[in-house]
Amino acid sequence: MFSPHAPRAALAASAAVLALLLTGCSQPGDGKAGPGADPDAGKEPAIGAVPALLESRSLAFPLAPYSADNRQIAVLDEAQDVLIDQCMQRYGFRYQQRRRADAAAKQDESRRYGLSDPAEAARSGYANPRSGGPPKAQQQSTGPNEKLVLNGLEVDPSLPVPMSQEEAEKSDVATTVVGGQKVPAGGCLRESSLKLFTPTKGTVDGMVAQGYGLEAYGRAQKDSRVVAATKAWSACMAQHGYGGFTDPTGQPPGIDESALGSPQAITMATQDVACKKETNLVGVWYTVEVAYQQRAIERNAETLDLAKKQLDERMKLAATLQAS
Repeated sequence: MFSPHAPRAALAASAAVLALLLTGCSQPGDGKAGPGADPDAGKEPAIGAVPALLESRSLAFPLAPYSADNRQIAVLDEAQDVLIDQCMQRYGFRYQQRRRADAAAKQDESRRYGLSDPAEAARSGYANPRSGGPPKAQQQSTGPNEKLVLNGLEVDPSLPVPMSQEEAEKSDVATTVVGGQKVPAGGCLRESSLKLFTPTKGTVDGMVAQGYGLEAYGRAQKDSRVVAATKAWSACMAQHGYGGFTDPTGQPPGIDESALGSPQAITMATQDVACKKETNLVGVWYTVEVAYQQRAIERNAETLDLAKKQLDERMKLAATLQAS
């Protein structure tokens, strides 16, 4: 449901999002409730009229403007590679794994609520033609000093390493020296991440909007209206001879991973989509999820507005790096 091609910094940022989700902490100083701290956790939001929907590929969500989309993620990936290379050049090395942003990259929500495209079901069954992803760049061969500059020291993860570029420039924690020059904690990989995603101590976690989105999705999935629509879809499948369907987004029962595009899977998938249409599962789920996202925006407007502002600044920096 969310892009699998996140920038390297997302690896570190996702840990912060997970902590927010588990603890319900707020962003420092914003006075707002963070993910998991919903004061109306037991109250389901009003949704109004539910539109009839089936295909989910191009659905729009209220939280989308507050986090990087697939095109922006590709631009940020490229910009981070430029920063890594700039850092490596200070020590006489070059970083060769440079990616190029795809200007045509788009968000694809086609499997957000499970298979819902009739043409795709008839053509491919449950097999996902988009699941392969782009080819991975070849790992460059590095000598010991080059590897040290790129990755930094192997250190105790409990060490209080700097969490922003602003702090890193004033800290010697987990640093080392190569060729008479200080190598920052985490090497050029971490420095590039901090420069692009966390330049100052007050930077909002770039994954915070995605954290609110993950929470909204999870709450919508458990919402009584979505539960009822899911049960109706499951009953529809059972009526057509396909018992055991309880999760619209899960593995189809009785179909092996290697047979997702088989004739049997195509027949089953075609009926699956037909039952989603009959019960309007996608329309209900989407409408409910949007309501939870709207609630998150209303309760965390200050944090999200700051996240949007910092995303815009990040993209401007990335544009200058692309041009360099």
